[in-house]
Parts: sequence; structure tokens; C-alpha cells
Amino acid sequence: MAENETLTDADVQAVAGAVADAKAEAAAQAAPAAEAAAPVVPAAEPGKIDMQLLNDVIDAIRPSFQADGGDIELIGVDENGVVTVEMVGACAGCMFASSDITDGIDGIIRQHVPGVTAVRPVMY
Repeated sequence: MAENETLTDADVQAVAGAVADAKAEAAAQAAPAAEAAAPVVPAAEPGKIDMQLLNDVIDAIRPSFQADGGDIELIGVDENGVVTVEMVGACAGCMFASSDITDGIDGIIRQHVPGVTAVRPVMY
């Protein structure tokens, strides 16, 4: 996806479906999935993340978490392209929250937002 493109309804549906599939698979297996690295899409400029695109992608996956009484919030992005998110509401205490981040959200965001190198949960 180019830096200035916005997500279409089809993109939103595809991302939401991918998150739902990842959540269902994790729940069915009830064990950590094998770590498969998602391809990192290089940024046009090192360290430069399109924040509007990042927010659009998070907004696209948000309904999957809201349907379960939770949500996901963007906390920030560091100079190395590491995105920090926080699971809130019902998702904050869910035993699948960390696998949702590592097995689902990380790959989706890295695939759609150039320059993102990883997605990590907030650590207080």
C-alpha cells in the first residue's frame, strides 16, 4: 500500500477477517502458535511512519476487539519503528491478548504500514 493511499471497505473487511481468523485459531489451539515472521515493508524514509495509515489500520481491526467488549489503543511508535499498543476493556484481561498482538496484530500492521518493525504491548 502506497504511503498516500487510504483503506477501502474491502481492505477493512480483509483486515477484520484476518484478525477474527487469528483470534479463532488461537482460541481453538489454546496454545501459543508457531511464530511466523510477517514480512516487514520497508519505509520510504528510515524511521518515518505514516501515522494516518497506522491509525487507519488500527481502526480497521478495532471492531473485532470491540465485538468482544474490548478495544485496542495506539500508545506510540519509537524511532526503530516499534509500535506500542494497549489492549483495554475485556481484552485487557483476556488470556489471548498477548497472542492477539504477536500472532495477529503485529503481522497485519507490519504488512500494511511501511516502516513498522514490530508491535508490542504496553508495559507499565
